[in-house]
Amino acid sequence: MGWPLRTITASAVLLGGVVVIGALARFSYAPMPDDDALLNPERYAMETAYDVLGRRVLRDEAERLKQTPDGRAALAPDKGAVAIDTALVKRGREAFYRETFGNEVFLSDVMGMLDGGLTPYEVARALLLLKGEGTGNLQVRMARDVTVGDRTWKKGELVPTGLDVPRGSPFILGIRTFYDRGHLRMGITCALCHAAVDPASGKVVEGAPNTDLNAGLLMALASNASAYFMHGSADPAAHPGDPSRSVATEDGTRTALPDRAAFEAAAKVEVASWPAGSFDSSADRQTNPTSIPSSFSAYGEPYSWSGRAGIGPFKGLSALNNNVHAANSDTTQQTRAAKTLFGLDPQVYLGIVLQGAAAEALRYDPASDKSPTEVLQAVDPTPGAPGLNSYAVLPSFPATNYMTDNGLLASVPGEPANYANNAMSAFQNLLRPPAAQTEAGRAEQVSRGRAAFERAGCAGCHAGPALTNNRVIPIEEIGTQPSRAQATVRMEARLAPPAIFATDTPFPLSPDPTIVPIPLEGEALKQVQLAWGHAGTKGGYKVPNLVGLAWSAPYLHDSGIAVGTDAGTQLGVPGTLDAGIAPDPANSLRALIDRELRAKVVAANAASAKERRARVTGEGHAYWADAGTGFSDEDQAALIAYLLSVDRLTSSVPVP
Repeated sequence: MGWPLRTITASAVLLGGVVVIGALARFSYAPMPDDDALLNPERYAMETAYDVLGRRVLRDEAERLKQTPDGRAALAPDKGAVAIDTALVKRGREAFYRETFGNEVFLSDVMGMLDGGLTPYEVARALLLLKGEGTGNLQVRMARDVTVGDRTWKKGELVPTGLDVPRGSPFILGIRTFYDRGHLRMGITCALCHAAVDPASGKVVEGAPNTDLNAGLLMALASNASAYFMHGSADPAAHPGDPSRSVATEDGTRTALPDRAAFEAAAKVEVASWPAGSFDSSADRQTNPTSIPSSFSAYGEPYSWSGRAGIGPFKGLSALNNNVHAANSDTTQQTRAAKTLFGLDPQVYLGIVLQGAAAEALRYDPASDKSPTEVLQAVDPTPGAPGLNSYAVLPSFPATNYMTDNGLLASVPGEPANYANNAMSAFQNLLRPPAAQTEAGRAEQVSRGRAAFERAGCAGCHAGPALTNNRVIPIEEIGTQPSRAQATVRMEARLAPPAIFATDTPFPLSPDPTIVPIPLEGEALKQVQLAWGHAGTKGGYKVPNLVGLAWSAPYLHDSGIAVGTDAGTQLGVPGTLDAGIAPDPANSLRALIDRELRAKVVAANAASAKERRARVTGEGHAYWADAGTGFSDEDQAALIAYLLSVDRLTSSVPVP
């Protein structure tokens, strides 16, 4: 069995914290499914021997290079080379499921994920009630009343968390639980968002986005959603507080903190507006979440919806992996950049984040004689580094470089800096979705659909092995909701040349580590600047790859193109995700290419105040294959059948 009995007997301790094991001072656990618990255990063959700052070096070429001094030098760690082997991939899979880089401290002790409406006891109770059946949407009972906007979640009410529990397992995918001498914490790993349970089999699909994960609602139900305020539109200035609760700023004046209760209420409304299956990873003080992407990543570069993760190891995939843990799971690390990014004094910024911290030791009290940074430093588990997570710090910190938002690389003590991010990239590039299930006799329809794909001009952008031309398209051309494309504009004000550490750099760092510059010029530089909204551009969105579309509905970056099995009534995010209805991939794809159905979807989104707050529209990408462009209903159905049949790279190419 994929889930041993011994893990079931420990579940109440690890996830609920209801039993104290006196003999153990500290322990932690995160689940990692065996192959027989996977729906897609088959992977691409590992054919690449090295990645050198995004250049794939195949095994034959690597052997030739190793025959000469210059060739060996080209594959050296100080050139940014990453050797790809089974050990790296194994570490990557383990990190994908189990590595938190220390984010359990921020999520538990600052944000209070376990101190709000949902508690460890209620989570453990919900898991036990499954009786091993598994679920793609764990229903957890509220432990206390919590008001979010005009909605009060009552004690005893069931919350649709979207958390995934495989059949036969007592554990939530992507959650690592820590017990530390009477203190329970929870951290998140990549698997929380980028692995999902298949509802039919109860098995895990590695790399599939968790399309119903209610991340925003879970944050809203935490005790200190304000700790994530910079990822939303809640404005501290709109909630003035008591002047006696002020912070000494770095210029010697004092500034009052926003009213704690009023600002917390505003922050809850912003994060709760995110559609299920979305996450706002841009700290731009705008609410603009994006759909969780799949991790079927081979040849899908550049990465992130804007394409801003586009350089460095694995063509930007390591930058994407890093950003989750070096920027998005610990907002305390942004303190030194707060003036540039948010227009806030660093002490005021950190005071806002910490004034409602769940753990008393991290809670900032303006009446004390400590500054917010002194409060953080007194209990920081990573002294000498910014923030709470485990970071290798580039000399350019806190400046942005196009490899990292802030000059930080999430790293694990005892292995090279950035190693886990690179290892996860090597693992993700081998993932492919489960084989598409097609009815007998559908081959002819799929073939007709491929022809329709060409006739509609889709291949103009969706070309190459993963059906993407690997380009960023200007927002003026693609026409989708523009806010997220411009989320990194402010970072241009403090920009350093892109660089990383040599790939054999020990962590913790030595006093003088080797820095490897990342070459960037010409057209590659222009594409990166477009992706970041720099150099006078208005930003853009990348051409996404189309491998595994059957697992990634809804569509577009804002999740706006969503249609249920009833295309007459289940329209847009209000008619699907907000109603607890899974978007139907075929109907949602039809809304992508049919202007009449799209208009209904856009109208449904526009009628919802929640969607307007989250900037969910479903507009743009106006490339049609409908009656107006000479496509019959049968042509549409065939095109959709083809798109849903793409379950692997469409040409034989080597993958890492």
